[in-house]
Amino acid sequence: MPVLTESRFIAEITWLGMVPAGGGIQAERREALDLGFDGISGERHEGRERASCVRVKNLYPQGTEIRNVRQLTILSEEELALIAAEMGLDQIDPRHLGASMVIRGIPDLTFVPPSARLQAPDGATLTIDMENQPCVLPGREIEKDHGGFGPKFKRAAENRRGITAWVERPGQVKLGDALRLFLPAQRAWQGES
Repeated sequence: MPVLTESRFIAEITWLGMVPAGGGIQAERREALDLGFDGISGERHEGRERASCVRVKNLYPQGTEIRNVRQLTILSEEELALIAAEMGLDQIDPRHLGASMVIRGIPDLTFVPPSARLQAPDGATLTIDMENQPCVLPGREIEKDHGGFGPKFKRAAENRRGITAWVERPGQVKLGDALRLFLPAQRAWQGES
């Protein structure tokens, strides 16, 4: 029996971007991305390892070398619309959020279970790590173009900030590609009930 089960959900890639290394978090729009085992070449989050950050401070001293499971940030077009509406904006530009990819068609994307996979037509496969918690950095980018709205981002993005992922199988993704969602074939954890 397979450990991963193909779901009925297929997402469409509606936006692609990359955040150049050495800069802030603002992404540059792309038509396609070549994905290697290290992520996106020349991208801020490229690499098989990374220095630990505040997200795992209860596990490691900051700066400890750990596996990089944050190579890409994937956002939901539907969740972005909800964030924008709550903030009072017509839309949110994904480049302000440091997005690698925006997809449409998977409900409640932010809570797709860890270890689920998104597979592109050429076989490129992304493994989902977990929910990407909102932070203040995207709000600062939004503020530059929409004065007075940046501080509203973090609260509006709660439970809607998308997911982080890493490249399990290299390949290319393009605007308009369909991504198939595969889910871990296991029951939900009952430890916290």
